[in-house]
Amino acid sequence: MMIYRFLSGDDDSAFCHKVTKALSEGWLLYGAPHYVFDAATGTMRCGQAVTKEVEDQPYDPDKKLVDYV
Repeated sequence: MMIYRFLSGDDDSAFCHKVTKALSEGWLLYGAPHYVFDAATGTMRCGQAVTKEVEDQPYDPDKKLVDYV
């Protein structure tokens, strides 16, 4: 089964670490990153979709995606 996550945050090193951690856990980048200016805070926000192929198992919407193996 393929699972999907969308990571988002301020455009800073913490966001880069979040994406790097996901990659180190077997997630793959899906598409290009997205950027938007948050006028309320005056900062750039970014997001990156990632996917991961996991063993065939029933999908459980109550299960955290990081808990799928």
